[in-house]
Amino acid sequence: MDEYGVATDKATVHMKKLLPASVDVVWEYLTESDKRATWLASGEMGLHVGGQAELCFNFKQLTTEATPERFLPYESNHRQQGHVTACEPPHLLSFTWNERDGRSSEVRFELQAQGEQTLLILTHSRLPNRAEMVSVASGWHTHLGILEDRLNRQAPRQFWATHARLEAEYQTRIPAGA
Repeated sequence: MDEYGVATDKATVHMKKLLPASVDVVWEYLTESDKRATWLASGEMGLHVGGQAELCFNFKQLTTEATPERFLPYESNHRQQGHVTACEPPHLLSFTWNERDGRSSEVRFELQAQGEQTLLILTHSRLPNRAEMVSVASGWHTHLGILEDRLNRQAPRQFWATHARLEAEYQTRIPAGA
């Protein structure tokens, strides 16, 4: 399976990741703040349509590397708010991403059992432009790699080095017309 995300239209990135854990365990890592903090961001997640979806990013907890200058505003305690748009435990979670000025994108996680593993299908839609598509594709790819490391009970890969490599790759993979 190709783990690279693809642009499915001019505003959507879609990716799949086979994870070494059951659907129930992966669901916990999506919905429980303390577990989500180990690979993405902490924050409360109201598991019902309309529930609050708060993400508090702290990259200092994800990696030992220095944060690149352009990402310093997001280094620690960067909060974004959204709302749950779909929740069907333990197979579907969708929420708005970074609500601001009446605009937001939307993230959708679908979980499917694959024997003792889980196929995670991520769709990030309503992205405003190609630059944002490249950014979220490389970000999600890096975060999901760290989730895989955590589920494998191994030291997580370095976030920023991985992100930089993937961002360059997605610059070539996401078409200029996207």
